[in-house]
Amino acid sequence: MQVLMNGLHSLEGGLQDGAEFDLVVIGAGGAGLSAALFAALEGAKVLVVERTEYVGGTTAWSAGTTWVPGTHHAAQVNPGDSLADAATYLNHAVGDQAPADLRAAFLKNGAKAVAQIEARSSLKFRPYPKHPDYISDLPGATLCGRALEPLPFDGRLLGDLFALLRPPIPEFTVLGGMMVDRTDINHLLAMTKSWASLKHSVGIVWRHLRDRLTHARGTRLVMGNALVARLLHSLAQHAQVTLALNSSVQALERDDDGRVVALRLKSASGDGRVLARKGVVLASGGFNRDPVWRAECLPGIPAQWCPAAPGHTGEALALARALGAVPGQGAQSPAFWAPVSLRQRADGSTAVFPHFVMDRAKPGMITVNQAGERFVNESTSYHLFALGMLAAHQVSPAIPAYLIADAKALRQYGMGMVRPGGKGLGPFLADGYLTTAASLPELALKLGISAEGLARSVAQNNAFAQTGVDTQFQRGETAYQQNLGDALAGGRNPNLGPMGEGPYYAVQLVPGDIGAAQGLQTNAQAQVLNAQGQAMAGLYAVGNDMNSIMGGVYPAPGITIGPGLVFAHVAVRHALAATEPSGLTPNSFDH
Repeated sequence: MQVLMNGLHSLEGGLQDGAEFDLVVIGAGGAGLSAALFAALEGAKVLVVERTEYVGGTTAWSAGTTWVPGTHHAAQVNPGDSLADAATYLNHAVGDQAPADLRAAFLKNGAKAVAQIEARSSLKFRPYPKHPDYISDLPGATLCGRALEPLPFDGRLLGDLFALLRPPIPEFTVLGGMMVDRTDINHLLAMTKSWASLKHSVGIVWRHLRDRLTHARGTRLVMGNALVARLLHSLAQHAQVTLALNSSVQALERDDDGRVVALRLKSASGDGRVLARKGVVLASGGFNRDPVWRAECLPGIPAQWCPAAPGHTGEALALARALGAVPGQGAQSPAFWAPVSLRQRADGSTAVFPHFVMDRAKPGMITVNQAGERFVNESTSYHLFALGMLAAHQVSPAIPAYLIADAKALRQYGMGMVRPGGKGLGPFLADGYLTTAASLPELALKLGISAEGLARSVAQNNAFAQTGVDTQFQRGETAYQQNLGDALAGGRNPNLGPMGEGPYYAVQLVPGDIGAAQGLQTNAQAQVLNAQGQAMAGLYAVGNDMNSIMGGVYPAPGITIGPGLVFAHVAVRHALAATEPSGLTPNSFDH
C-alpha cells in the first residue's frame, strides 16, 4: 500500500498525471476501508481519499460492534437464531421507515461479507456472550449472536502505519492511553476480588507500561480501534492500494452517458484529477458537520455536542447532490443520538462523552429535567433516551437534563467522565463538570432546578426500588434494560435502587448526534439514486453516506458499522462487475 501523507503531490512520489484506478473510495472510516479492502481482495487498483490526517473516522472511536445476523459466529452463542427471525425483528422495529428491499439485501449478503473478509484478511470477529437487541421486547429480538466485536489487535504489527490510526477518545482510556473494553473494565473493577481478574488486570497494565517506553499510547487495541487497525493492516498487504491523506474531493465528473468517471481532488500540496474506471464509493461519514444540512435536519443542536470524529463535513455529499442525488426520506430521525456530557480539556478542546451503558441505567441514579422531574426511562437505549429528551423539551425544559446519583451509586458506577471508586473528584468539581451537595435541596439550588420536583422524583424512585416496578416509565422491564443494570446490587429490579446516601451528585446532559441516519438514497446494490429513482451509474454510497436501512431507528448495537461493512461488499461486487466506460481522457494535474 502506498501512503501519501501530504496530499497528492507528496515526497513519496504522489500520483501520476491523470492516474487511473478501478475504484476510488472517499473516506477512510470503517465503511470506506472495508470497501477498499473488498476491492483489493479482488485485485482491483484502489485509491482511498481521506480529508484528515488519520484513518478510522468515528469507527475508530466507537465500540466497534458490528451487527450482522446469520453469520457463522451466531451458532456459537445462539444456534436457534435465523435470518427469518432477524427479518421479523427489523420489520417490527423499522417498518416502512426505510425500504424493505434494502433490509433484505443486508440480511442476504451479511454472512457472506463477514465470512469473506475474515477468511482473506486480518479482520476477525467474535460474538459477545450477551449483547441484546435494543428493543428486546419485539418479536424476533435476540439476546446474543447478531452483535459481533473485533478481536483485540497488536498495534505494533502496523509498524509506521500505527501513527495513521485515529487515537481513541482520551476519556475512554486509562493510565495515559491504555484502551479498555467492557471485559477489561469488569476485570479492573474486580481485581481485588478475583484471581482471574487480578491476573487479567496485571497483564494488560504491564503490557501498557512496556508500550509507553516506545509509543505515545498503548498498542493493545480493542473495540473500534482494533477494527480499523485490522482493516489497515490488511490493506497494507496490497501493493495496488493508495491512501491519500489530507485530501478532499472538489468535483465529481461524468462522461457523456452520465456515468461518474473522474474526480477532482485538492490537498495542501496541489490539486489533481484521477479517473475511476469502475466507480466511486462515497463513505465520507455523513452530514453531521455540514452546516447547511445540519441546520435543516438538526435545528438547535450545536455541532459542539456531536461526539463523532471530525471529517464528515458533507462536502462529498453536496457534490453528489449537485449531480442529482437525493437524501432519503421518511425516517424516524435524521440522526442517531446519545445523551452526552461536556468538559473542557486542558488544551482548550471540548471532550464530548456519550453516556452509553456505564451509568444512567444503574440503580441509584435518575435523570430529571429542569422541573426536577423524570421524563424518560433511564435504562432505555441511548438513542431512545436522547429522543425522549428532545420530545420532553417541547413540553418542559429538559435540555440540559441532569443525571443524579447518591454517593453509593457514584462510588459503584462512576458518572460519565468520573470513574468508579469515588476518588479524584476535585478537578471535576472545580471545573463544574460534576456538581455536589450534602442534601437534595442544596443540589437543586446549585443546579437551578425545582427542589420540590427533585425531592418528589427521588421519593418515587425509592418507592419503585422497594417494589421493583417503575409505574412511571417501566424502567428495567426488558432484557436489554436489565442487561445494563446491576443484577448483583441485590434489588428486586437490576435497574432500580434507593437513593439516600449523601452527598448527592449531578452531571449535566445534552442530546448529541452520534451519526447520520439520513444519507443519500440508494438501491439494494448501494448505487446512488436520483429524484426519479434511477441509479446514477458509477456512484455508490455506503456507511453514513448511505441513507440508513434502519430508517432512523436504532434497533441493535452496531447497526451503522454492520450495514457499512455489508454494503461495502455489495457495492464493490456490483462496481467491479460493471462494464468499463469508454472515452476516459486524463487531464493534466494542476500544480
